[in-house]
Amino acid sequence: MNLKELIPILESIAPPELAEDFDAGRIGLVLDRAAKVRKIAVSLDPTDHVLKEAACQGANLLVTHHTLIFDPVNLISKQLSDTLKIAIDNDISIYTMHTNYDKVEGGVNDVLAGLLGLRNITPLALGRVGEIEPMKAKDFATLISEKLDTHVQYIGYSGIKKVIVIGGSGFRREYIDIALEQGADALVSGELRHDAIRYAGGRLCLFDASHYATEAPAMKRLCERLPVESIFIDDKPVVRLED
Repeated sequence: MNLKELIPILESIAPPELAEDFDAGRIGLVLDRAAKVRKIAVSLDPTDHVLKEAACQGANLLVTHHTLIFDPVNLISKQLSDTLKIAIDNDISIYTMHTNYDKVEGGVNDVLAGLLGLRNITPLALGRVGEIEPMKAKDFATLISEKLDTHVQYIGYSGIKKVIVIGGSGFRREYIDIALEQGADALVSGELRHDAIRYAGGRLCLFDASHYATEAPAMKRLCERLPVESIFIDDKPVVRLED
């Protein structure tokens, strides 16, 4: 399929107009190399490993959640130039869908909510809220760990019934406020921060399932929706835990 024909399909899955303002210029086709798309690779991040594996698999389009270049650059570092060289040498175009894919139906937060078994789901600005069978915080942490195949750290001891999920990095004051306004017992996201713990102040259970594990499942699911043969390339960061 021609790349020009494929882009409207990608935009129908995650309309660019849904993206947050800070994503302006950072989503869509961010590297244009191939006119004909034979195979698509999908991943969370455009890492060197992902690009090399995409090349080995014969893919010439990589669809990612996080963009290759987030900030404008006046100087291209060796690290960035090495990454670009892998893509250019192998004629791999890169297309990014970020906060637009977070928000859209069937996107990051819908997939996350589904994996955790939320029911009666309601869309929020950047997340989803729903209900689960009542359980203790410890049991819910175990469920999250099993469903997302990741380590989980959490704080809070109350029973869990109503849950907000925000894929990626969602432990911010404004999201904690929304969770409390919604009457939620728990917020599931990644990158739990000290200030978030203090701000929640025991009013809400916070479950950190990592940035990667809360977003990657939706990228994997994306492969099923693409009109060209597609593969998901996993590049999960290795986090070592010591007792």
